[in-house]
Amino acid sequence: MSVTRKMVEQALRHITLPGGGDPVSRDMVRALSIEGGAEGDVVRFVLEAPSVEAARGMETLRAAAEQVVAQIDGVEAASVALTAHGPDKGTEAPTIGQHPQPQKGPIKPAGVARILAVASGKGGVGKSTVSANLAVSLARQGRRVGLLDADIYGPSQARMMGATARTASPDGQSIIPLRLHGVTMMSIGLLVEEDKAIVWRGPMLMGALQQLIGQVQWGELDDLIIDLPPGTGDVQLTLCQKTELSGALIVSTPQDVALLDARKAIDMFRTLGTPVLGLIENMSTFHCPRCGAETQIFGHGGVAAEAERMGAPLLAALPIDLDTRLAGDAGTPVAAGDGAVAEAYAALAARLVADGIA
Repeated sequence: MSVTRKMVEQALRHITLPGGGDPVSRDMVRALSIEGGAEGDVVRFVLEAPSVEAARGMETLRAAAEQVVAQIDGVEAASVALTAHGPDKGTEAPTIGQHPQPQKGPIKPAGVARILAVASGKGGVGKSTVSANLAVSLARQGRRVGLLDADIYGPSQARMMGATARTASPDGQSIIPLRLHGVTMMSIGLLVEEDKAIVWRGPMLMGALQQLIGQVQWGELDDLIIDLPPGTGDVQLTLCQKTELSGALIVSTPQDVALLDARKAIDMFRTLGTPVLGLIENMSTFHCPRCGAETQIFGHGGVAAEAERMGAPLLAALPIDLDTRLAGDAGTPVAAGDGAVAEAYAALAARLVADGIA
């Protein structure tokens, strides 16, 4: 039987890295090749460290990766090399939080095909969880995906995506994002201490968003997903007026209180001329792992009814479960693994691609 990429990745998932995750979930595997040999296949790949400094301490990891792959049935030999990603330590990224700079019209980073905003009218509906898992699911389907955490006051994507490094800059102006779980990711949480509060007025907030979109080296992307803060304030207004948005995805839980605010978000996007591409019902159903009973904790059918009323598609009804919370806290989104929730996100990503949204 021929050795496949999936077999190699499954073997590498047995290696636990400091801080959690494995070489596959942390998106360290590069240039994987499998060639036929006299007595089996020869597997070669590169492990990419986040920095030159980190690579110097990864010889044990390199040897372990080589060993577990060599033990796969059908592998004659395995060869693993180390490389480093990003600039050397000491190159500082530009200061974020300047006043916005004049621009002639809406912008879109070079190389980015679509910009999709993930929004909600209120907090606590799982919008950031949906953003992270949708980005990972799209990447697993072969899309080139970026994820921007635009919740300046309450950034969470650095934790949810498992970021262990800080961003830097080759020239003091542009910003190099991180690449995690196959996603190019940027958050102001990568530039400030985790417990440090952002205490800014509106102009600094708008300037920060302008910088995060325009000064980050996003590269070639099919989709840039922007995780917005809740509400209808400065960030949403700046994004709609200053950026070439392809459209917005509205996340809500089914209960009436959440839908009241979701309607405000929908109205805001329509007022600003941004297409609402569809609604996503989050925390739709809970399946008890002990008895198998199904419970609609937050009600049932509210988002579907709202989607029908406004003439937009209901793109998905995503379940609520403990693994989703645990995965987000651990820095490996649930969509990066297997199981019912991962399949639900995979189906959402597939639909967005099939419908031409992503």
